[in-house]
Amino acid sequence: MSFQPLPPGAAADDAVLVQPETRLHRAWFVAAAAFIALLAAAGFRAAPGVLIDPLHNEFGWSRATIASAVSVNLVLYGLFSPFAAALMERFGMRRVASTALFVVAIGAGGTVFMNASWQLILCWGVLVGVGTGSMAMSFAATVAARWFVRSRGVVTGVLTAAGATGQLIFLPIVANLAVDEGWRTASLVIAIAALAVVPVVLLVVRDHPSDVGTTAYGAEPGEVAPVARTGGSARRALSVLGSAARTRTFWLLAVGFAICGATTNGLVSTHFVPAAHDHGMPQTTAAGLLALVGIFDVVGTIASGWLTDRVDPRILLGVYYALRGVSLALLPQLLSGTVEPSMWAFIIFYGLDWVATVPPTVALCVRQFGAAGPIVFGWVFASHQLGAGLAAFGAGAIRDSSGSYSLAWYIAASLALIASVASLSIIKAAKPDPVLVG
Repeated sequence: MSFQPLPPGAAADDAVLVQPETRLHRAWFVAAAAFIALLAAAGFRAAPGVLIDPLHNEFGWSRATIASAVSVNLVLYGLFSPFAAALMERFGMRRVASTALFVVAIGAGGTVFMNASWQLILCWGVLVGVGTGSMAMSFAATVAARWFVRSRGVVTGVLTAAGATGQLIFLPIVANLAVDEGWRTASLVIAIAALAVVPVVLLVVRDHPSDVGTTAYGAEPGEVAPVARTGGSARRALSVLGSAARTRTFWLLAVGFAICGATTNGLVSTHFVPAAHDHGMPQTTAAGLLALVGIFDVVGTIASGWLTDRVDPRILLGVYYALRGVSLALLPQLLSGTVEPSMWAFIIFYGLDWVATVPPTVALCVRQFGAAGPIVFGWVFASHQLGAGLAAFGAGAIRDSSGSYSLAWYIAASLALIASVASLSIIKAAKPDPVLVG
């Protein structure tokens, strides 16, 4: 308990006994709603790895053709991210996020009517790519930047883990539905899940703490919310890119994150299941292993957020990428028809490292570029998805031409080591770039 200070001239008898503040800060409710929204958006993005073989068997499309739709999805997922961050500055997170979930549902549901490969690219690639891109890491970065001062790294890690949790929840469901009921049923389940989350976003998410009469968690009392921008969102996003592209830090982050995308979403998330199936492992078993990656990714990403609040983010990135390279170099020797202890070790190790790179990358963007940090991160994340798109198509092409994914794993391992060097080469900024702060 504490006593409220008396106003000037008040008598001692006017003192009021005040109970300590025990209510949970509104920021945590917003973060929880954002987590659920990101989890739902991740649902359809978990599907490609387990739907490649069913689509190939039904339509006769090559794996490279199917992977090209995945590539479009991954690239648009990244390229739309900075524009979504700018749209959130102008129209608010709630409107953008709820609209994005509708687009994801339309894309997922639309796949059940397709009978040509261009329709796969339109629904799976364009619509779902744009929808999930609007719910990408820039959304997590915006929520963390607006609603949290204290524990920002941890919150970024938790929201980042939403993608892995979505994979954890949806991947086994999608795999089993695709086997037992067909891939169309699996797509409809994901569409319904995306629509179900829309009311949660509309009811809970608010654009700024001041909208509900509070401040960001850990902020000083009386903090003033930023004024919504009235200029064009596309112009704002491109202006920030032009300024950020003049810095060395931006390009080092972009190179590292492009390789990050290539070695996770592009390669492992898209091709692990068919690669394991090539070695005799049942598709549902391989999907279950990939879902386990999601379990350990949640732990690793939250831990990475905690470490980001305490350790130089550049060092964390250097270590993460180096360890990832080692694990990918060993994977071709671990794949077999059964799940051996060595494969369990890979799943745990790789899972802990999966997207642990996001919290330190977000921290470096905010530290270097200030208030424009979420938009800069959106562009850095765009490079992540460009790398993912190239890897998704490239690995499919390698498999079609050589009959094996081995070369793809070795190339990815080498790239991860390059990302480690690039991250360690970033120079620590003394203060945010004044051109980008506003």
